Amino acid sequence: MNLAAESLSVRAGTRELVRELSLGFVPGEVLAILGRNGSGKTLTLHTLAGLRPCAAGGVSLGGAALNSLKRRAVALRLGLLPQDLEDAFVTTAMETVLIGRHPHLALWQWETAADEEIARAALAAVDMSDFAQRRTDTLSGGEQRRVAVAALLAQQPDIFLLDEPTNHLDPHHQLAVLRLFRTLADSGHTVVTTLHDPTLAARFADRVLLLHGDGRWTAGPTSTTLTATTLSDLYVAPMMELTQDGRRVFVSA
Repeated sequence: MNLAAESLSVRAGTRELVRELSLGFVPGEVLAILGRNGSGKTLTLHTLAGLRPCAAGGVSLGGAALNSLKRRAVALRLGLLPQDLEDAFVTTAMETVLIGRHPHLALWQWETAADEEIARAALAAVDMSDFAQRRTDTLSGGEQRRVAVAALLAQQPDIFLLDEPTNHLDPHHQLAVLRLFRTLADSGHTVVTTLHDPTLAARFADRVLLLHGDGRWTAGPTSTTLTATTLSDLYVAPMMELTQDGRRVFVSA
């Protein structure tokens, strides 16, 4: 199942953040979106998810215009992890994760034992099995984030759109969550994620999309597109590339 931006433009008010983005997002890869604050990373991700209209151009899913598909059909194929979650209702962690099963249920249908098993497996994948019956208002920010990831896993989409998935997570869980989505990509899923840290992008992403916030964008393989020069231009600050244990590390110069 392919997702594609077709001459897509993204605007915020009168500001053109992304101009005529034409790019395919394909199974089997992780694509990381990087840019300064306000460069349009979240707005681009939400546009790809069909949550906001395109300023120009369009988005297609499986060859069909995204805005022509019913939302339930989209939710069966594409899942979004928002950057920040605001829960109006207090539930248990298990109940929150079961929300991810709703696209798979008929109207008024209750979750089955199979749905509950999928939810339990999703909690286990983010090391939250012991928290299944905990109230969400008793969880730390990082624990709530992992529950949100578990809900997305329970949705079982082909395409994962992740907005800063490492938010609120300590370094151990940052790596664990990104490894999890790297494994999903390796098994044939599509993963598109915004990230603040270019070092994490260099470690986990196959391709990157750099958004400059003034309409300009650059996309290409991580190995050649992420450099000290391109990142210095992107962040408008000098960046250095170091090598540690065979991995590339980017730091402010």
